[in-house]
Amino acid sequence: MAEMMKFELVSPERKLASAEAESVTVPGMAGDMTAMPNHAPFLTTLRPGFVTVRGSAGEESYFVTGGFAEISPDAVSVLAEEAVEAERVTRSWLDEKIEAFAAAAAEAPAERAQLEALRLNDIRSIAERLGA
Repeated sequence: MAEMMKFELVSPERKLASAEAESVTVPGMAGDMTAMPNHAPFLTTLRPGFVTVRGSAGEESYFVTGGFAEISPDAVSVLAEEAVEAERVTRSWLDEKIEAFAAAAAEAPAERAQLEALRLNDIRSIAERLGA
């Protein structure tokens, strides 16, 4: 049996997932990264994208709009700004997010403008990739 680690995904509204995982891939700000048991401790901010959890029961995916991931040797905790199950990501849902991100980018103070522009670009790219 493969070595396992604890995975938890929470948003301000609710806990979306709590499971044992063989690996967890998160959309880190510097790029996607996969954590497995015994990973070195690491903390990263998240960009919009998919969190993928692989375990003995198969694979589950969730979409996050941002947040943080804390990785330790025996666990991955994702604290998401907003998160939904991957199958709930539709064109209309993405359009709402694109609109909200565009408004945030337009109103952002100078010190946050680049970050908000990157977030908007990320979510537009995901919409294109999904053909949604």
